[in-house]
Amino acid sequence: MLLMNVMGLGLIGLIIWWFWLYKPATTVVDNTSFIVTVDNGVYEPAHIKLTAHQPVTLRFIRKDASPCAEMVLFPDLEISEALPLNKPAEIKLPPLKSGEYSFHCQMQMYRGVLIVE
Repeated sequence: MLLMNVMGLGLIGLIIWWFWLYKPATTVVDNTSFIVTVDNGVYEPAHIKLTAHQPVTLRFIRKDASPCAEMVLFPDLEISEALPLNKPAEIKLPPLKSGEYSFHCQMQMYRGVLIVE
């Protein structure tokens, strides 16, 4: 009985950490070109920090053959781009104001965010 209680508390702690305390790593882009890999159901990196008021080119390389990975959408910027398999696709972003801009696949299973400061 004690073992079940300890395991239950451990599981509760894991759930709290995963949903409320976990902060994914953020990659800082300090130049005007950057590579994002699409593989195994995720964008790598998925959290990208950019400098405000500076244009940047994101180069997506899709290694995942899933149909969901075929497109990347930036809804706030009204940008959508097809991603060919195993070939780079360049997406030129205009100078952005400070804020957060999400990007995702057409089914929103692959997700990422641009953090502009």
